[in-house]
Formats: sequence, structure tokens, C-alpha cells
Amino acid sequence: MKRITPTYTLLYTVPLLLIIAFILGCGNSKKKQNAPTTQNKDVPIDDTLKTALEEFAHKPRMKGNFALYVYDLTAQKPVYGYNENLSIPSASCLKLLSGVAGLHLLGTRYAYPTYLFMRGKPANGVLNGDITLAGGLDPQFDESDMQRFAQMTRKQGITKINGKLIANLLLTSPIKSEEHWYPWDLSFSKYSMFYKGSSKVLNSLKAAFRAQGISVADSNIVVDRLPKGSRCIYRYYRPITFVTERMFQNSSNTQATSLLFTIGHRVSPHGNYAKAGVNYLRAFLRDTLNMKDTALVVHDGCGLCTYNHLSTKALVAILKYAYSQPEIYKVLMKQLPLSGVNGTLRREMASEKLRGKIHAKTGTLSHPYGISSLAGYCTGRNGHQLAFSIMDSDMSVLDARVLQKKLCEVLIK
Repeated sequence: MKRITPTYTLLYTVPLLLIIAFILGCGNSKKKQNAPTTQNKDVPIDDTLKTALEEFAHKPRMKGNFALYVYDLTAQKPVYGYNENLSIPSASCLKLLSGVAGLHLLGTRYAYPTYLFMRGKPANGVLNGDITLAGGLDPQFDESDMQRFAQMTRKQGITKINGKLIANLLLTSPIKSEEHWYPWDLSFSKYSMFYKGSSKVLNSLKAAFRAQGISVADSNIVVDRLPKGSRCIYRYYRPITFVTERMFQNSSNTQATSLLFTIGHRVSPHGNYAKAGVNYLRAFLRDTLNMKDTALVVHDGCGLCTYNHLSTKALVAILKYAYSQPEIYKVLMKQLPLSGVNGTLRREMASEKLRGKIHAKTGTLSHPYGISSLAGYCTGRNGHQLAFSIMDSDMSVLDARVLQKKLCEVLIK
């Protein structure tokens, strides 16, 4: 059998029917993505809405940076913008960029694979060969998953391994804080096991196998490459949508950072995954979305860095692109928080006017001083689909949220 490591081609083969996390087969089908449609000159925008937005933008408000942009997806025309090109700290609305860019690159049917290999055949419970866990970048792989792999080994009739118990890993060192993150921003304990370093994986591997009554010498539990002659005996896939759901619904920084690593590994399998991922996001923003303003800055994939700067026009460009890609748009409409219903908008905009009418990503950082943003979709008063974004900085988060709520009321009034 051909020698295999976590960078082998199978790492990216994905089944067509991926509705649940566990399947026993692999394949790949990625449809060619449609280009954004051209402007529809025959469909008018809502001039009443444009006037209302202009009035809203010029009303007295608290001091601070303020911008908004609304685009009519049905008419394929802008409705109104105020400081729409102003570069403002984006906070977690940056997850729209990493999420949409990741779904574009990897496909909405991509899944994170983890494999179990065996070299040799067991006889009377003894394997005179090796067992290898080939771990990738699954952002949700935990102790329960490790136990499942140990159970599958035990089902092979193995009670003792005379060879090695191997962890074949893409990451061997624990993930570190990115530049400009505040120390308290991220709980590293919430990362997947595969992001915590080889020692953590080996300890979990040993404990799980011992719990199944499988003995192996401590000195033979190692990080190594997959031995020649190994065959796959079990595989587990976790859909990318499990990851984007936590990114969008709960604004998970660990899931967004893990997706950034996945993007980086796809474009540069042997490089620095975080750096390659950020470079890809920058290129996606510049080349695919045609957002070439040098004031737009991307430093990470989750939005924790206060040096991340986007504009309301750039955020709407991301939403417009997603709208032009039916499969990506379907994911966003299912997973973006819904006003007054779920996710980070569950307690926001719960009034009768707004409940269930706004699909949007929130972005909030309370340091160094209030940063708040909101970007998403809604149906306008004329039945048209709208993409919108509002961004605030150097302003109280509470004041910013009042403005966000008032904007949404104007959009759907």
C-alpha cells in the first residue's frame, strides 16, 4: 500500500451525501461555482427606503465612528451608503470573511477526516504490528472521539499491541495566541485535541486504549509517520458545516481559527497554516470580491485582533458573493443567528417587529473601547432581499446596538 501521511490526497476526499458526521466511505464532488450575476437594470430599488436610510444616517447620535451600507440583492443595486468605504475594526463580523472564503475554497460538502490504520494481523488477541491514528485538523475532535477509535481497535480482536501505537499528526505543537490578541480573549482549553500538541494527543491515545483493555508499552506510544503496509480499518468524517455553525451561531473563535488553519493547510500543506490562511483571506477579499482598498486589513480568522479593519461595503461584498453561490447562501441562511430566536441574536431584537426577520452576524469587542458591528440579510418592505452592514467603533457597545436595532427596523418597516 502506498505510504500515507496526513497531507495525502485522501485527506480531502469527501462523500456526496454528508448529512451526519460518521460515514464509512469517501469521495469528492465540488460543483463549479457560479460567477456573481450582472446588475438587473429593470428592477427598481425602494426609493422610500433610501430616503428613510438617509434620514437615519443623519440623525443625532453618540460620538464615534459610524458607517452603514445597504444593497438590494433582488434589484442588484446599492440602496444607500454612509461612510461605506470607511475602514473600521470589524470584530467577529470578520468570521463572515473566513467562513465564506472557507466554504468557497473547500466546498460546503467538505468534511474533516480522521483515520485509523493497522499494519499486520492480530493472532490470539496480539497484534505484531502497528496501529496508527491519522489525525488532521478536525476542530471538534475530543476525548469521546478518541474512545471511539480505541473501541474500533478492540473490535478487531486486539488486546495487545507488540508494535507501535502511532499518532500521525499535522500539528505537533500547541496552537499559540495570534499577534494583538488580548490574553483573556481566548480559552485554549476549548480547542480540539489536535490543536493542543502531541503530548495531549499521546496521553489521550494511551488512556483510551488502556480503557479498552488494550496493552502497549509506553515507549511504543509515539508520534510518527504511517508505516508502509498499513491499511485503513476505520474512518470518521466531521462536516465543515458543524464548524461554521458554531462560528456563526455562537461566534466561536476557536472554530474560526481552526477553519483558518484548514484553509492554510489546503493552500500550503507544508507551510505556516495560520499565515497561509490569512494570506488567502486577503487574496479572496482583493481578487474575488474586488475589495482592493489598502485600508482593509486582515490579521486573523476570528476577529479578535483589533487591527482587523473592514468597511461596511466590504462586509456587504462578502454577503453579495455568498448570495450568488446557492450552496453557500443556503448555509448562511440556516446558520446565521436569527433575531430574537437563536445564536448571538437570541436576546437581541426580540421585539414583535424584528423577531425572526433578521439573519445576521454580530461582532463585539469591548476593548480598547467599544467596537460593534452587524451584517446580514433581511427582506425589505417591498419584498426584495437586502444585504446590509452597520459598523461602529469608539462608541459604547450599548449605544451601537441601539443603532443596529433602529437600522433593522428601518429596513423591514
